Amino acid sequence: MSRTGLWDSHAHLDDEAFNEDREQLIAQLEQDMDGIVNPGCDAASSAVAVELAEKYPFIYAAVGWHPENLKGIPADYLQQLAEWAQHPKVVAIGEIGLDYYWKENEPKEVQKRIFLEQIDLAKQFDLPVIIHDRDAHGDMLELFQKEVHGVQAVFHCFSGSLEMAKELAKRGYYFGFGGTSTYKNSQKVREVMQYIPKELLLFETDSPYLTPVPFRGKRNNPGYTEYTARNAAQVLEMDFEELAAIATANTKRLFKKIK
Repeated sequence: MSRTGLWDSHAHLDDEAFNEDREQLIAQLEQDMDGIVNPGCDAASSAVAVELAEKYPFIYAAVGWHPENLKGIPADYLQQLAEWAQHPKVVAIGEIGLDYYWKENEPKEVQKRIFLEQIDLAKQFDLPVIIHDRDAHGDMLELFQKEVHGVQAVFHCFSGSLEMAKELAKRGYYFGFGGTSTYKNSQKVREVMQYIPKELLLFETDSPYLTPVPFRGKRNNPGYTEYTARNAAQVLEMDFEELAAIATANTKRLFKKIK
């Protein structure tokens, strides 16, 4: 891997998939990349995200409760998030959102309530939010059209329609593109990438998941951001270095606590 100046705007280095070689991998990533944003998905993973951010200068954390993890959420969960939100290296609230794919997740109304509570918290601390939206595009778009105002957001691993993307781009929200944008059957994702203003584009891996071609099926890691970015440069018929510089500037504009 070469020194690319890229940021991975969404990786889960706290995941157990990295337990055996986390430190070695991070040492290599520090040579190859400008930075990584590591979102939490509940209290435990958010705590580890903050620990990693404290330990490594190029890693930043986000904290939040993912919609798959809401069963048994503590009554005072917002208090803990508020404490973390003031940490100099916590740059966003996330990964938060709606997930209607898994039937065992909490009911839609519960998911929406906790999502909106976390958005209100982000507004209090002037932080952006990192959005998870799986099989919930209609409700998510409606919330952003009617109820969510005054907060910046990135739609991580965007999988909605071009029409949804147009509505979100019109409002200045960001879009995260990862390994799925390299898959043969993801033409819809590439159409969105071609449509949106380049100033709203971020690259991500969602490591250890959603590994890009040519490594699909193996464990993903932030170093593979380069493969997604090079594929995007081909799709957009742009110079790779120019696109990498734009995406990095976008990442720092969205996550404005990044130094």
